[in-house]
Amino acid sequence: MQYTIRKAMQADVPAVAGIYDRILLKEEAGQVTIGWLRGVYPTEQTARAALAADDLFVMEADGAICATARINQEQVPEYAGGNWLYPDAPESEIMVLHTLVVDPQIAGHGYGKAFVSFYEQYAKDHDCPYLRMDTNAINTAARRFYAKLGFRESGIVGCTFNGIPGVQLVCLEKKLDF
Repeated sequence: MQYTIRKAMQADVPAVAGIYDRILLKEEAGQVTIGWLRGVYPTEQTARAALAADDLFVMEADGAICATARINQEQVPEYAGGNWLYPDAPESEIMVLHTLVVDPQIAGHGYGKAFVSFYEQYAKDHDCPYLRMDTNAINTAARRFYAKLGFRESGIVGCTFNGIPGVQLVCLEKKLDF
């Protein structure tokens, strides 16, 4: 599997939005359960905002964008309701992964795992041993995936998340040793 992960560029936004659209189509067809809503989250504007913040990353394989995520140190307000194993972790040492998606046309070939490995190395490179992220409680595939990668569920927070009402937000964390 040959791939490159890099900061996104303006020209990547349509490909990122295309991945969002293909996942939303699968959700609407009942083929996956993620908990996203078309026109609410994620949208092309989601990608544009991440690009503007300079924290949107893309994975490119065979000349095409096949996965994307936002990586930064911004913890969403809902995380305050998490039952963190490391509640006193300094904010300067916490790295957060947001909206990791793999194009459903090539899912299941290790791209998600490779992206999470990149996230972990990125956190190490920025002296952040504490990793945090979230998923929707109904996204059981993501919950299993992150558990296999050593992430611990640190509580579920009921909220309206990214404009989607009724979300049961699963807080996830992992501490890196380095």
